[in-house]
Amino acid sequence: MARAPAFSCTACGASHQKWAGRCEACGAWNTIAEDAPLSAGPAAKSLGAARGRTLPLSDLATTEPEPPRAASGLAELDRVLGGGLVPASAILVGGDPGIGKSTLLLQAAASFARNGLKCLYISGEEAGAQIRMRARRLGLAEAPVKLATDTNLRDILTTLDAERPGLAIIDSIQTLWADMVDSAPGSVAQVRAAAHELTAFAKRRGSAVILVGHVTKEGQIAGPRVVEHMVDTVLYFEGERGHQFRILRAVKNRFGPADEIGVFEMTGSGLAEVQNPSALFLSGRGTPAPGAAVFAGIEGTRPVLTEIQALVAPSPLGTPRRTVVGLDAGRLATTLAVLEARCGIPFTGLDVFLNVAGGLRVTEPAADLAVAAALISAREDVALPADCVVFGEISLSGALRPVGQTENRLKEARKLGFSTAIAPADSKPGAPTGLRLRHMPDLAAFVGEMFGAG
Repeated sequence: MARAPAFSCTACGASHQKWAGRCEACGAWNTIAEDAPLSAGPAAKSLGAARGRTLPLSDLATTEPEPPRAASGLAELDRVLGGGLVPASAILVGGDPGIGKSTLLLQAAASFARNGLKCLYISGEEAGAQIRMRARRLGLAEAPVKLATDTNLRDILTTLDAERPGLAIIDSIQTLWADMVDSAPGSVAQVRAAAHELTAFAKRRGSAVILVGHVTKEGQIAGPRVVEHMVDTVLYFEGERGHQFRILRAVKNRFGPADEIGVFEMTGSGLAEVQNPSALFLSGRGTPAPGAAVFAGIEGTRPVLTEIQALVAPSPLGTPRRTVVGLDAGRLATTLAVLEARCGIPFTGLDVFLNVAGGLRVTEPAADLAVAAALISAREDVALPADCVVFGEISLSGALRPVGQTENRLKEARKLGFSTAIAPADSKPGAPTGLRLRHMPDLAAFVGEMFGAG
């Protein structure tokens, strides 16, 4: 009896008995594909009857040397990669169109090549003349980088096998076409097949492969999520087009810490590294103004100070607006609810606008107290002291919960000239010399002491 076809979602892996346009498990559209059944012929029977080789086993105490790394010379890129490029690794880089992915990778390829690594840059989106023009603008025309333009996966793999590069950059994975897959370029099946073949090449030949991926309007890398599971490292290149700052963030890294960031500045001659992002994000601060609070955050392993800005104004609408840039809108709604329920500060009938200066995106809960401080400062039209930094997580009861790496946050604040820090009462490490640490037990005490209300 023939087996009924089975289907699964390429985004979340959920199984389905029949094809549908939308996955009921994750809500993704056009991600359900038929699973290819195993052959039931003589080959399958012989495979089950034949004995394979015994796999070598080891215990957890077995030590292996650290993988060698190739430094690019770009300190911010090496930081995000975990210390440098690892041979036989597959890296996926995603970002919005026009954010600077091709510029970053062309600069990285030139830097690796100048350090002795054989580099190939293969583009399926641009002509060779366009890439050479960009290289001249960036001052990289003399860099020993090999260039090719094609979209045929079979030809690309043949070229890579012949050249044996130390690093191959494919721009982009959505443009490749595999002739053994019966679907259009950019489809789920094509992207999955191309990623599998290129990742297998990296492991087989010991070459590092960087794949460029487009992102959807939700900010996720387009194509099946299985591609992110195939590769060793997933990087996102973030930033607002209106800002000159760009953030390279590691969301997955098998060879280093995840959530590490590298900060770049977009200039007329390409991307420039930012060695001290805190000083750059705070460079535009002048006279203290209502609605501004400096947050001492942690991005990966580095402390980063940034300014959180709030604006509160009467709303002419029946439903007031809540506009957030650089923060989670859900955290803002929670903070507003706690301020009203635990501190008696209502925001009914008021529009609330919240922004992180410089285009940085803050995700850690430690920003709750800085968000609350900016909101109350804007509502009461009272400026916070210019020499003060704030951090702490707010619970639903109004209590302030301690956060990790307090010592690193305080050291960074002191290095940049701040003299006062406000933190939850249970924060363990003491303040460095020259910095006064003020402990707050709950949100009501913070509001009462800083703003004379609550």
